Amino acid sequence: MSRWNSRQNGMRARIAAAAARLMAEDGIDDFALAKRKAARQLGAPDTEALPANQEIEAELRAYRALYQAEEHPERIAALRVVALDAMRALEQFSPYLTGPVLTGLAGPYAQIELQLFPESAKEVEIFLLERGLAFETSEGRRYSGDRARAISVFSLDWQGAPLRLQVFDPRDERLALKTSQAGRVQERAGIAEVRQMVAKAPLSSPNASQA
Repeated sequence: MSRWNSRQNGMRARIAAAAARLMAEDGIDDFALAKRKAARQLGAPDTEALPANQEIEAELRAYRALYQAEEHPERIAALRVVALDAMRALEQFSPYLTGPVLTGLAGPYAQIELQLFPESAKEVEIFLLERGLAFETSEGRRYSGDRARAISVFSLDWQGAPLRLQVFDPRDERLALKTSQAGRVQERAGIAEVRQMVAKAPLSSPNASQA
């Protein structure tokens, strides 16, 4: 390995570690933002190869295992309890948990992300309105292979936690969905799987008994 490659790999590892620290301590949950910020902090040149998300994810898990061994698992367990409650309420829309709460990487300000597959986004809107739940709407994009799928997004508060509902066409339920064209397929879990996760990590709070 040349000296230049060795130096580049060293900087790449430093950026991954710094990005993981930013995500763990500052609550950043966007890998791209964390790595750009870390690169600036370390004075890395624009030509420096940035680490892949998987490299940062490995550093993040290691950091939390070392410095947040108690608080982080408790946070994840608490968010999964809330996610399960929301999924049960939204069961008619075939909900799946996805994102950092599912993978166990959620930071202090992470949103609970659910994928829904109703007959139409209007059904979800009516559901929220009938229950007097305040929400904001936006549009998003997910990918299946090279094809983009437009989605409706409802953002609201559920039991004190930020909840993000990503509403897909029912036909998309069988597809492997990604957040970007070149990204990894998003992991997801249905109600039964999330229930098992909650059961394996009981909470000491009163809400745990409701799961």
